[in-house]
Amino acid sequence: MTVTGQEIADYVGRVRAALADLPPAVRDELTEDLPEHLAEVAAEGDGSLVQRLGEPEAYAAELRSAAGAAEPAAGRRRLEQRVGAVAHRVRGRLARFDTRLGPLLGYASASEFLRLLRPAWWVLRGYLVAMLLSVMSSDGPIGLLPRVGSNEFVGLVLLGGAVLASVWLGRNTGTLRRWPRRLMHAGTLVLVVFGLATLLDVDQDARSHYPYGYDSISVQNPYEQVQDVFVYDSEGRLVENARLFDQTGTPIRLGWPSCADPSLPDVNPVQRGYPYCPEQAPFRPRPPAAVPAPPGTAPTTVAPAPPGAAPTETAPATPAPAPTPAVPTPGGSASASVGAVPTSVPPVPEPTR
Repeated sequence: MTVTGQEIADYVGRVRAALADLPPAVRDELTEDLPEHLAEVAAEGDGSLVQRLGEPEAYAAELRSAAGAAEPAAGRRRLEQRVGAVAHRVRGRLARFDTRLGPLLGYASASEFLRLLRPAWWVLRGYLVAMLLSVMSSDGPIGLLPRVGSNEFVGLVLLGGAVLASVWLGRNTGTLRRWPRRLMHAGTLVLVVFGLATLLDVDQDARSHYPYGYDSISVQNPYEQVQDVFVYDSEGRLVENARLFDQTGTPIRLGWPSCADPSLPDVNPVQRGYPYCPEQAPFRPRPPAAVPAPPGTAPTTVAPAPPGAAPTETAPATPAPAPTPAVPTPGGSASASVGAVPTSVPPVPEPTR
């Protein structure tokens, strides 16, 4: 039976747990060369470490006595034994789950497959460190590459340095003491939480821009700046109190009265016709066309109507009747012309006999 590296690590962990009452410096000194010693024992023959060296707690007692360290109190010893027993059962269940999950991945155990992924995790950890520092140094949105402020080049340099430092730390994790190792595990937890939060944020941003990823563009309404509407007829005259409707009979309402004329009725602008402010018409009313006068009459001048006033109709000029020539009568007198006012003529008395 071949002893795996995980079994060696578990054995060392149980030994260190049994020596937890000792000062950290003493405990580290006692277990400093223990992994190498266990690997040599495992290579010498078959059988598990427990079968060849006994229980880790018994091995820890031997180390304690060899170092001359005092045994813990009876109550404390029983508590540590209970804690160690519970931890041992938990590790046993995890080990059985590890061996059952391994064949599904094509390996003897899942931990063996995960050990092959350590270099990838080291690179990913460096990337997450660079992204976290980028977010802390800038207020902009999160991208795929780290930036220091708005400088992408400095962000790439930071990314390279973080990846190299993470790889070095991964290769030298076994040499770290207790507290540095705990700090590293706490930092790993922070990076995992940050990575998941960033992934959810990027996914939500991608869904909000589905399917093309373009931001919506607001097109300006050409009628949103209209304040008044002025209607003119075909003769260029301003039409007041006009109403506008669409093809379905719905009123079209544009603008809002901006004039401050106190003479305007205080009514709802929706009930008021166009224009709201006639005095602000952009085009002046066109004067009516002049009617040519007949010969012999004086031309009349028609004054243009003021803006907003109703047009007045003018009666056409009546031409004067033309004079007719006089017609001679038998008495030698000329008859009156047609159209002339008749005058009374006294009768001529007859001669007396």
